[in-house]
Amino acid sequence: MLGFLKNPVVVTAEINVNLVALTVMGLISRLWGLSYPRAVVFDEVYYGQFVSLYMKRIFFVDDSGPPFGHMLLALGGYLGGFDGNFLWNRIGAEYSMNVPIWSLRLLPALAGALCIPLAYQILVELQFSHCAALGGALLILLENSLITQSRFMLLESILIFFILLAVLSYLKFYNLQRHSSFSASWWVWLLLTGVACFCAVGVKYMGLFTYMLLLAIAGLHFWHMLGNQNLSNVSLLCHFLARGLALIIIPMAMYLSFFYVHLTLLYRSGPHDQIMTSAFQASLEGGLARITQGQPLEVAYGSQITLRNVLGKPMQCWLHSHTNTYPIRYENGRGSSHQQQVTCYPFKDVNNWWIVKDPGMQQLVVSNPPRPVRHGHIVQLVHGITTRYLNTHDVAAPLSPHSQEVSCYIDYNVSMPAQNLWRVEIVNRESDTDVWKTILSEVRFVHVNTSAVLKLSGASLPEWGYRQLEVVGEKLSKGYHQSMVWNVEEHRYGKSQEQKEREVELHSPTQMDISKNLSFMAKFTELQWKMLTLKNEDTEHKYSSSALDWITMDTNIAYWLHPTSGAQIHLLGNALTWASANVAAVIYILLIPIVLQHLSDYLCRSLLPKTMFRALIVAWFSSVYLVYCTFSPVTYGEPSLSVAELKDLRWKDSWNILIRKQ
Repeated sequence: MLGFLKNPVVVTAEINVNLVALTVMGLISRLWGLSYPRAVVFDEVYYGQFVSLYMKRIFFVDDSGPPFGHMLLALGGYLGGFDGNFLWNRIGAEYSMNVPIWSLRLLPALAGALCIPLAYQILVELQFSHCAALGGALLILLENSLITQSRFMLLESILIFFILLAVLSYLKFYNLQRHSSFSASWWVWLLLTGVACFCAVGVKYMGLFTYMLLLAIAGLHFWHMLGNQNLSNVSLLCHFLARGLALIIIPMAMYLSFFYVHLTLLYRSGPHDQIMTSAFQASLEGGLARITQGQPLEVAYGSQITLRNVLGKPMQCWLHSHTNTYPIRYENGRGSSHQQQVTCYPFKDVNNWWIVKDPGMQQLVVSNPPRPVRHGHIVQLVHGITTRYLNTHDVAAPLSPHSQEVSCYIDYNVSMPAQNLWRVEIVNRESDTDVWKTILSEVRFVHVNTSAVLKLSGASLPEWGYRQLEVVGEKLSKGYHQSMVWNVEEHRYGKSQEQKEREVELHSPTQMDISKNLSFMAKFTELQWKMLTLKNEDTEHKYSSSALDWITMDTNIAYWLHPTSGAQIHLLGNALTWASANVAAVIYILLIPIVLQHLSDYLCRSLLPKTMFRALIVAWFSSVYLVYCTFSPVTYGEPSLSVAELKDLRWKDSWNILIRKQ
């Protein structure tokens, strides 16, 4: 029974020495001196802020991409014991001792190092020789710009790693397709393709290009399978479902999981949540949640409310009024109604409170039981402090003459009667009998007399309006726009009929226990929309450049400069590699591949040209290595170079090599 013990147990393994050597060299080149410089380098000032917010569980929005890459950087901080306490305010700022620099930079460096063996394996899977694959991997190893990006708390190396992993996984899957479909390894590589693709998308949206490319290639390969007479319909269906599961369903689920973890970790209110809706803000711990926690859910006649404009641009603001009136005449000579000003005010203020009144009754308190306001009901909005009614009429708005002026009505005993009836339209209603709800309901106020819609124009009023934002009655109310939509943010049931008592009530907080937590999908949808629409188009990044500038090596970026010496770090590629790649691309385009194939066949048959060609390749790789060594001081930031040495590195006048004045 124990006869198998008579012979030794032998385990054999095949080791690709090329792969091991490339991995080791990649790790050395990316991890060597990783903690240097001990200062904020380039976009570490940007990503470090998000890492700190993760450590403190404070919500933020970054419009540059999904949260997966930020979470990986935060994982490095967590493993290093970072507490999030560091002020990321400028490039070059010295790190304090509580910042685990090596740990924060470790994951990008590992990702950058692993790109080298991935490149080698991709070329092997593409049926290139091991010698050619080794050469391609060495070019990645000696690429100065990739080293620079890998050694700091940045996302580029992580993005490239997942892109290469996705490409390699699909190639492995495709090559297995020919002889071992639906085997364990076949499933592993297919599933890993989808996972790696959406990890790349989760780091930056540029990963979508790789995902769409591989999805298109997979579709093309499946199309070719349809003509294979050896495959049954059932087999084709299984292939289709497998690809759909691995390349679409699982990646989409992963994408949602990134946001689920992100929102689970960041449960505290912070400065970034101001751009989110009131409902989203109220779901976070602290901030608005402390004010709105336990407010009455249903708005009723007699409710005291503040109304926040849903658009949030150019800034969040609340419907507001004060005792000042519109000037009798504006600077351009147009006349006004001289009624009480109504604006949108970007700060919390007692003058933001309004009372929802039933036009058929005089009382300004909530009855017992409360009578809720529903979609389509007619209401009057009474300003809480001045007790004047929200009104609009056929008078041009101060800054938007094609729209109506909105005011609080003052009776001047002239032929301008009050027009203060508004119809409540719940935009996100599920039925026409929906009740107007605090925070959750998005409503439009349609003027009964003129059909104008209460709207934030976004224009800033002159000094007489205290630079507050203009509110108008929009006559052309066709379609939906967030500037016409409002939601109740703060809410209490009014109890005081007397004005003096009501003013005291308006200044006091409310406490009632009603939960308004949003579902994950509601929060995900809102956050995703904000990320896609928050791009700042007003200013151009100071380091922005065109793609052609990088292809032709006409630009570089100074990442870091030592405060006293000439030591510095630049994002600058290996000039010989890039120049050779550009020349090779042009030759490949001009000399069609058939001509190149004939040239290759000639070199292979003739011994002398073959020897010369090999010598040329060796000389070229030696030159690439020489260029790498020449620029390594501005890749690693050390050793410090003299002024003369720095000037020698300025191979192009457009390169911004920093030279201190003597």
